[in-house]
Amino acid sequence: MNKFIFLCLTIVFFLTQAIPLQAQTFSLEAVKSYPFPTELTSSAKGSRIAWSFNEQGKRNVYVAEGPDFTPRKLTSYGEDDGQEITSLAVSDDGQWVIYVRGGDHGSNWDDEQPVNVTSSPVPPKVQIWSIPFAGGEAKALAEGEEPVISPKSDRVAFVKGGQIWIAPINGSSAAKPFFNAKGTNGSLEWSPDGSKLAFVCDRKDHAFVGVFTNETTPITWIAPSFSRDRSPRWSPDGKRIVFVRTPGAGGAPDSILARKHQPWSIWTADAASGTASPLWQAPKTLAGSVPTTHGGFNLHWAANDRIVYLSYQDGWPHLYSIASTGGNPLLLTPTPFMAEHITLSPDKKWLVFSGNTGPDKLDIDRRHVIRVPVDKAQMEVLTPGNGLEWTPVVTGDGSTLAMISATAQRPPLPTVMTFAKGTPKVLGQNLIPANFPQNQLVVPKQVTVKAPDGMIVHAQLFEPANGSAKKPALIYVHGGPPRQMLLGWNYSDYYANSYALNQYLASQGFVVLSVNYRLGIGYGYDFHQPAHGGANGASEYQDVRAAAVWLSEQPQVDATRIGIYGGSYGGYLTALALARDSKLFAAGVDIHGVHDWSQQRTISNSSDRFEKIPDAEQAAKVVYESSPISSVSRWTSPVLIIHGDEDRNVRFSQSTDLVQRLEAKGVPMETLVIVDDTHHWMKHTNALKMGNATADYFKRKLMKPRQ
Repeated sequence: MNKFIFLCLTIVFFLTQAIPLQAQTFSLEAVKSYPFPTELTSSAKGSRIAWSFNEQGKRNVYVAEGPDFTPRKLTSYGEDDGQEITSLAVSDDGQWVIYVRGGDHGSNWDDEQPVNVTSSPVPPKVQIWSIPFAGGEAKALAEGEEPVISPKSDRVAFVKGGQIWIAPINGSSAAKPFFNAKGTNGSLEWSPDGSKLAFVCDRKDHAFVGVFTNETTPITWIAPSFSRDRSPRWSPDGKRIVFVRTPGAGGAPDSILARKHQPWSIWTADAASGTASPLWQAPKTLAGSVPTTHGGFNLHWAANDRIVYLSYQDGWPHLYSIASTGGNPLLLTPTPFMAEHITLSPDKKWLVFSGNTGPDKLDIDRRHVIRVPVDKAQMEVLTPGNGLEWTPVVTGDGSTLAMISATAQRPPLPTVMTFAKGTPKVLGQNLIPANFPQNQLVVPKQVTVKAPDGMIVHAQLFEPANGSAKKPALIYVHGGPPRQMLLGWNYSDYYANSYALNQYLASQGFVVLSVNYRLGIGYGYDFHQPAHGGANGASEYQDVRAAAVWLSEQPQVDATRIGIYGGSYGGYLTALALARDSKLFAAGVDIHGVHDWSQQRTISNSSDRFEKIPDAEQAAKVVYESSPISSVSRWTSPVLIIHGDEDRNVRFSQSTDLVQRLEAKGVPMETLVIVDDTHHWMKHTNALKMGNATADYFKRKLMKPRQ
């Protein structure tokens, strides 16, 4: 073989070897171009469904109707303006769609306040809108939130300024006050015939359930007490109400650090007289406390006079059913998994929900749609396989199950199938942009790591497809902390964004390990509510560190080039990792994290009270030592700090304070402030700015320069 031929073959060999690596390269803009569906709902009659699509920041309502369920865009908002769509509902007769546009309803405070991500001199409003299902002009009914449509499909009751208002659903006349009750009112529930409205009246240290009939009839207060009553639900005949009772505020000062049972009970009442009696009392154990997973109590008055609810009492968030007259509860979901996104079918005979269970052992890190009768422990997983499905609803005619589905590569889309377990039909695939790199995404692998105290921690490993040299690696820590990252696209817009970023980082040559540390959901009560977690000791940090140590021992990883990043609680753990273990973590990106727990919690033995909190001094010490600021003296690794200054979940001051401390110590630091956006990156271009800044920072700090 002559030298020329040999040289040509050599060039061809190296070019062909480079092709697979090149095929994995795509932009963050491309992998973030997917439409993201939320707010899936159905009408109480017929086969009509609706949902919201976020298409690169342009949020609109879509609808579809059986039998073909062809998606149809109902609204025409065309700007990336940060105006979310929530409280989406279809009237019982299927003729109207209502929604709230504006606000940031995943916030810890001020969620009903306008979001002005465009820095407009005239800020937007948070308004309730209605639009005909068939199409037409959308009408603003009023400023407000929490709208509920009357079963007669003619009126919308809603909350404005803590009081209840009413408006015709067609916008034919102006909204007006419905009734006034002292306190802050909400949790509206129409009676089945639309003649009455149950609500919760919060009066700070106590809360009542009330029933409003009309302007000339006094409000009926349901068994008023010194408790906090909530979650009222009507019986199918409209004569009775079931609700949850928890203790009111007060009592002697108690320990801050000790874990305590949070009691709750279920009561039933006569709606006309307001007399009530207890139906069921939660076990007086830690696991029997008020449930804190999706939907909370998930209380419903179902068919066959059964009350259904969720309890964590056996160590898993399971569904139970009890006769409205009392007796022993029936455990409907006995296997060890969690139930989420729980809804009652229109005929009230079925509970449909998503859960992390199925025939595959990996299903603990997925979601599948499940159904169970309200009066029998006969659970069925309707969507087994290696995909993910969530937020199921049954159409009003009872024939179709609608849900959102995804895989590790295909982004989430609305999906329908017959309720009798048919073949799923994915809707709106034509809305996925042509440049979305679906076939180039990696399928994350399940990894388990043992923490020093023996806790088993799940994680997902994203590995670049090519290359044999040792690679830089990243630990990703989610926020919440009651969240669970999955073996595919996440059902949360915020965490779908994180999943896309992890995919992009893997495409750029990073090995990424996404860690489901303790305090998260999906693995039972002891994992979700561990001892000494968070501000009471940060026991979850050992999971993050154990994952990083495991990662450093992998043959494809360069242990000297491990970074860490995360947002919110993940930002907190990122800062804690850099402060405590700069030798392990070479760089980090801290996105709107908590850095000083004392700014989040008030621990004070006020001098004007004789009674004192017994462990206030010890608790203050533990809270400080659980905060990243307590270890700044050991922090040497470079960091990028990102925060939006309209954050309503973690105060901007948390990052302002840390920046001053790191500057004083001389820690290498870069910052990115995103003006007028919230914790959830309501503007698509701001999410891209955050993601690209994160990736660019790690490339500069951890990638070796090309020779």
